[in-house]
This record gives sequence, C-alpha cells and structure tokens, in this order.
Amino acid sequence: MSTSRRQRGLTLIELVVFIIIVGVALAGVLTVLNVTAKSSADPLIRKQMLAIAEALLEEVQLQSFTWCDPDDPNAATASSAAGCTAGYLEASGPETIAAVVETRGSATTPFDNVNDFAGLSLAGPIASSTGSFSAPAGYSASIAVTPEALNGVGDATPASASLRISVTVTNGGESIVLEGYRTRHSPNHLP
Repeated sequence: MSTSRRQRGLTLIELVVFIIIVGVALAGVLTVLNVTAKSSADPLIRKQMLAIAEALLEEVQLQSFTWCDPDDPNAATASSAAGCTAGYLEASGPETIAAVVETRGSATTPFDNVNDFAGLSLAGPIASSTGSFSAPAGYSASIAVTPEALNGVGDATPASASLRISVTVTNGGESIVLEGYRTRHSPNHLP
C-alpha cells in the first residue's frame, strides 16, 4: 500500500501546505526586495551630499589666509594685523571694501580669504563659485570657520594662526559634516 501511495503523488492536504509555505516564503522575499528598492536612492543622495561638502571644503581651504584683506595694498608685506591699512583688517565673515560687501561668486568683489566664508549659508540649488554648474535642488549647506589651536600652533583667539572649517550639507532629514583645517603658513600669499 505504501508503494501505491508514492506513485499517486501529493494529497490535497500536502498540496495546500506546500502552497502556504511557498506563499509565506515568497511574501518574505518580496518584502525584503520592496524595502531595498525604496532605500536604493539613499546612497546616491549621501554621495551627492558628500561631493558638495568636499567641493565647498576645498573651495574654502584653497583661499588665502592673510593678515589683511587681500585688497589691502599692505597685504603682501604685513607681518601682523598691525601692518594692515585701516579698514582692511581680515575679520570673520565677508568684509566691506569701498562700501561694497564681498560675496561668494562675485566677479568684482569675491570672497578672497578663508575668513570670508564664516557663517555662510547656501540654499539649493548650490552653485559653484564660478556659477558654471550647480547641485540638484533640495540640498543646502552652511560653513563655519572658527579659530582653533592645533597642538601648540596658534591659539583660539580671532588672530589665530589656524582655523577649523566645518561644512554641513543637508537634504531632507539627513546631513553630512566635513571638517578641515587651514593654517596661516604663508600670510602674505595673495590670490
């Protein structure tokens, strides 16, 4: 009798149990695929945020870090802040030169020193400093530049020889923060 049962195939109960097990397993696999598909764009957004933060950090770090604003006639020879012409002392944030405030990307009065970027907030779409390209909409960035002592190099006063640059890029509820440092290694180098 057992040999005849094997030849007959599955009973109705066995078939129903098999279908239920396969259905539950398929539902589990499809749930995982659904979650994966929904969050597959997240790495792209994080990579774009990282690329924006890296570009902004590099833009700030490549600026001059002089005692005087680079527009000062004494900027190339000043050996301290005391050597700057009145009204041209480099300070935190953009300076006003000849009644015009320096702005990022301006053709006439651009940011020309690391300190000019302190407190800068950029709303999306974030354009490059030349305006030749921009990040997709939805991203915003802020830049903080603060004096910070580095292992005995400089101090934490506004005339510090080292600055910490912090770039924060956000999109929706996510944010990325990149930090870097800039030292006053050549205080008379002009752009």
